[in-house]
Amino acid sequence: MAFPHRPDAPELPDFSMLKRLARDQLIYLLEQQHEVDKLYKVENKPALSSSEQLCFLVRPRIKNMRYIANLVNADKLAGRTRKYKVIFSPQKFYACEMVLEEEGIYGDVSCDEWAFSLLPLDVDLLSMELPEFFRDYFLEGDQRWINTVAQALHLLSTLYGPFPNCYGIGRCAKMSHELWKKLEEEEDGESKGRRPEIGHVFLLDRDVDFVTALCSQVVYEGLVDDTFRIKCGSVDFGPEVTSSDKSLKVLLNAKDKVFSEIRNEHFSNVFSFLSQKARNLQAQYDRRRGMDIKQMKNFVSQELKGLKQEHRLLSLHIGACESIMKKKTKQDFQELIKTEHALLEGFDIRESTGYIEEHIDRQVSPIESLRLMCLLSITENGLIPKDYRSLKTQYLQSYGPEHLLTFSNLRRAGLLTEQAPGDTLTAVESKVSKLVTDKAAGKITDAFSSLAKRSNFRAISKKLNLIPRVDGEYDLKVPRDMAYVFSGAYVPLSCRIIEQVLERRGWQGLDEVVRLLNCSELAFTDMSKEDKASTESLRVILVVFLGGCTFSEISALRFLGREKGCRFIFLTTAVTNSARLMEAMSEVKA
Repeated sequence: MAFPHRPDAPELPDFSMLKRLARDQLIYLLEQQHEVDKLYKVENKPALSSSEQLCFLVRPRIKNMRYIANLVNADKLAGRTRKYKVIFSPQKFYACEMVLEEEGIYGDVSCDEWAFSLLPLDVDLLSMELPEFFRDYFLEGDQRWINTVAQALHLLSTLYGPFPNCYGIGRCAKMSHELWKKLEEEEDGESKGRRPEIGHVFLLDRDVDFVTALCSQVVYEGLVDDTFRIKCGSVDFGPEVTSSDKSLKVLLNAKDKVFSEIRNEHFSNVFSFLSQKARNLQAQYDRRRGMDIKQMKNFVSQELKGLKQEHRLLSLHIGACESIMKKKTKQDFQELIKTEHALLEGFDIRESTGYIEEHIDRQVSPIESLRLMCLLSITENGLIPKDYRSLKTQYLQSYGPEHLLTFSNLRRAGLLTEQAPGDTLTAVESKVSKLVTDKAAGKITDAFSSLAKRSNFRAISKKLNLIPRVDGEYDLKVPRDMAYVFSGAYVPLSCRIIEQVLERRGWQGLDEVVRLLNCSELAFTDMSKEDKASTESLRVILVVFLGGCTFSEISALRFLGREKGCRFIFLTTAVTNSARLMEAMSEVKA
């Protein structure tokens, strides 16, 4: 069994060296150009500088190259001579250099690469901070980032030893795995002889499970992300949270003692925990009343600073909870959750459709309305033509015709589709399906594969028991399974797949599930180095989400790890949620 039932969890690898590696490499790059005045990001218009050298840290984007070209050409027109350095992160692309050449500045600019592809956001969470990955790959079929993923996996295996067992599902997962293996073969010997620190690796494409990403989050960390937007492991709490006229940036990780205890809790349990925490904190403060001078001195020098810090964090999280409660009440959150649960279970579909229509007519939020339409579409294996046309017409009339291209994007990505007559593939779609499932079709974009995709959510849900059958009310204070992250109504599909594959040590017995996921040729198992692994390392599991993962999935797998006596580490291209998913598909920028 991959999941030994043991109460003690294994130690996690130390990821602090990844930060040091990235920092040292950037310092080295900057020192190649002495007297660098300032480091500019092209997303922000740089201030006027008298420096004779400018250095730009950029994503390898054509629009960024055009921006830099305009600055350089403006300097040329003004008769100003400077040195320009462009540092691409995480990698340099040939297309970017071609744009610089077309703009006539290639000879004026020196280019370099900062291979910063792994940012430790927490003790068990690594992010590649590539939010553009989802749209680039799953909509545009752009495979440029696959090399970055392979390089990241190669770096991890170099630092923490070879991975004995590897499983994956999805076209992107398969390509990333194949490229990673080629890198391992080319540089064989770097991790040879090292004892593995991570026993299992699981690679998962986001389009294998869109449903989980589209659901409203109800664990505390997920709600904070949905409400305030967690960016790169930190969040900006505004005056409504800080109870002052200033905003405050707060790091959310395991070092925050208050946050670490409530991050994975269902929101209904958070207030009672914070209240108890406040009482305990007050009791610790009250201890000083009966102290003598020596005891008071020890209290001030050893405990007071920690208590003040904890009190500050407690105040912030209480303020965040109050703010979330106000915002979610305004949006009729309970009614929204009820509708989502009905869609997941397949009950009252007409009533749910009516709720979505009302949501659109009231112009609550264009992103929220799109999300609900997509959730309806995927859980129902596509909308019937009448409903599709009706909802689309109402949406465009309510929010504007400029959203028309967004519908095209959602259709291409397989997020919002229309059922074919009899729900069968047309002749053209069947041909495309045959092409896409062909082994040699790696170059065909996934935009085409969505033509032949059907979500099959209902059948998958029954096979994997995603909708728990509970006698009486689900106890959220003492959760029994991963469904607690969605109030007991639904076990995240992605997490259930990971659980089943790890328990079975592969895809054996899951053939029907793989077929329903449209991934018959895209599920793989690689168990080449298991003999080197220790029992301890086999209880450490790295899960790689390609296209983003949600805090709900992270909380669910942390729960599973506690239950099974193992530890999960998460590597994601970016942390995502339903709003980010819809914004990536939208052609109308907020």
